[in-house]
Amino acid sequence: MARIADCRAEDVAVLDVVLPSASVTANHAQRYARQLAGVGTYLIAWRDGHPVGACEVRWDGCAAPEVREVVGNCPEINGLFVWPESLRSQGIGTAFIRTAEDRARERGVERLGLGVTEDNVRAAALYRRLGYRPVTSYVDRYTLRDAEGVPRHMADPCAFMVTTLGRTA
Repeated sequence: MARIADCRAEDVAVLDVVLPSASVTANHAQRYARQLAGVGTYLIAWRDGHPVGACEVRWDGCAAPEVREVVGNCPEINGLFVWPESLRSQGIGTAFIRTAEDRARERGVERLGLGVTEDNVRAAALYRRLGYRPVTSYVDRYTLRDAEGVPRHMADPCAFMVTTLGRTA
């Protein structure tokens, strides 16, 4: 099983090598900076001393205006991924979500959301099993750098899913 921990300053360089990000606006350093600013918590999954995944809890909510219109500033689990693919379906995604939910409860948050692309049936099934329900559709717009370093604007149809957090005993 993986250990989930908050990102530390010294982790960013390791993440850039082991889990490189092509994102122009949501790379490891930017997500860590959001954590330092108090508007996010950047969670890293570690297995045998190596990072195997990451996700950010965005305390200020989803950036998509069509989502904010429906759920306001409901905090969002953003950018969850596990790598390599051979480690998927081994409980790491569930551990990320449960850790994010625990952190949200600690902050007194009553709802937590996440987006999933329409073609990611496997992830959507996991989120449903964990109690998340679709509340609205939206288009996730972001920019990636391709193999040649050229920025490419992306637009993925997504569903935003929300769960209501119960209190822990």
